[in-house]
Amino acid sequence: IAAEDTIAEDLELKVNATKLYRYMEETLSDREKEIIYLRYGLTCKAMTQREVSRRLDISRSYVSRIEKKALDKLRRRFERGDVSPAVRVQR
Repeated sequence: IAAEDTIAEDLELKVNATKLYRYMEETLSDREKEIIYLRYGLTCKAMTQREVSRRLDISRSYVSRIEKKALDKLRRRFERGDVSPAVRVQR
């Protein structure tokens, strides 16, 4: 039974990871995507805001603002889910 729980959790994680990458492409600017990829190690080892700021030659506070905005966009996109706007029920 525990193995079945793990399989279900692994499957859910893969589905959410697939959604994350798709939502990033749909929602974020190139700069926002780059910062999220670097900060969370999606293509390489995760970097600190200071490391990202040095790499992109921008201030650490600017990295922080871009990251916060990008995460907020992704959170809102996850909340909307995959229902197309034409199918949603109007309230």
